[in-house]
Amino acid sequence: MVAHETPQVAAFREEVRTWMAEHNVGEFAALGGRGGSGDETFGFDVRQAWEYELAAGGWTCIGWPTEYGGRGASMLEQVVFAEEYVRAKAPGRVSILGEGLLGPTVIHYGTDEQKARFLPPIVAGTELWCQGYSEPNAGSDLASVQTKAELDGDEWVISGQKVWTSLAHQADWCFVVARTDPGSARHKGLSYLLVPMDQPGVEIRPIKQLTKTAEFNEVFFTEARTRADLVVGQPGQGWQVALATLAFERGVGLLGHLLSFRREFDAVVAQARRRGLTEQPQWRQRLARSYAELEIIRMNTIRSLTGVEGPAAPPEASIAKLFWASWHRELGEMMMDIEGPAATIVGEDYDLGDFHRTFLFSRSETIYGGSNQIQRNIIGERVLGLAPEPKPQ
Repeated sequence: MVAHETPQVAAFREEVRTWMAEHNVGEFAALGGRGGSGDETFGFDVRQAWEYELAAGGWTCIGWPTEYGGRGASMLEQVVFAEEYVRAKAPGRVSILGEGLLGPTVIHYGTDEQKARFLPPIVAGTELWCQGYSEPNAGSDLASVQTKAELDGDEWVISGQKVWTSLAHQADWCFVVARTDPGSARHKGLSYLLVPMDQPGVEIRPIKQLTKTAEFNEVFFTEARTRADLVVGQPGQGWQVALATLAFERGVGLLGHLLSFRREFDAVVAQARRRGLTEQPQWRQRLARSYAELEIIRMNTIRSLTGVEGPAAPPEASIAKLFWASWHRELGEMMMDIEGPAATIVGEDYDLGDFHRTFLFSRSETIYGGSNQIQRNIIGERVLGLAPEPKPQ
């Protein structure tokens, strides 16, 4: 429950709860809430159909302004929706990157034509997006981007490589940070381009992970093309726009990420009870601490968004990233401890259970979106005012 729930928010909660009970049935309910972090390839076709079901009911992009197809939901209403979504064990969303990252970025920086073209398909769940940021030599140091884009008449011609591109193999479009000023370096000369994925100049190579799935991909652009007007913001303004997108990822977008965390934590508690571990003081303490920390993450996320207009990612956002990534890694370790020796055994054909997937995938979360080491540097230098880390000359 959210703090200070007003009658209006309580009525909204009941609306969400009723709709979920009526619509999350049949093949949707059979997924049991699967399809979250590290499990995005599971039941994709059913989850895509669920996206259409949500759209038909007006439950996609609820935090967007009404003029762009959203509900204009308040922050508390968005939190309530997230809570009831978890409680209903609804399928994992397939349009997180479009709804949570690209859409809000276009709303704030896009042209009227871009808003009219790209926002309605996200609301309808008919177009999926991926994020073209990281490269082999530009991960946490995004300013080292080397992918290039040059104007050729009325089109941008893009060449370069992106890596760790989540769900690229399912996406229709990619928002790409590319260097459009050949003489530029670091943060200058970058542009934020919207690039169609279904074209001859785009090659997608899935990266098989320890989980046996392939949510991440390598993407190679070889003279791929997109229209000249599909740059968000001005050419050369890409760094500012890219940071705004990251702000949404660590802001409202994190609320959606917390859905799967709570679902996984509830599964841990249920398994601990089945094994009789909750009768042991040390396990009760460990579970209580994990629960308290998850609530801290949730409440700090809400607090950080209250009263914020538009994208905002202060250095303190690194504290949240470091906290939730480390928390989830520790949850995976707790899952293995609960299973005991059985945790070292998987089924035939490397058939991983939910606990195995979380344990393995959670390692990546301390790396992507800014590694734990980078977050500690940001906190030390920009929050605490410590001397910067020595850099090679």
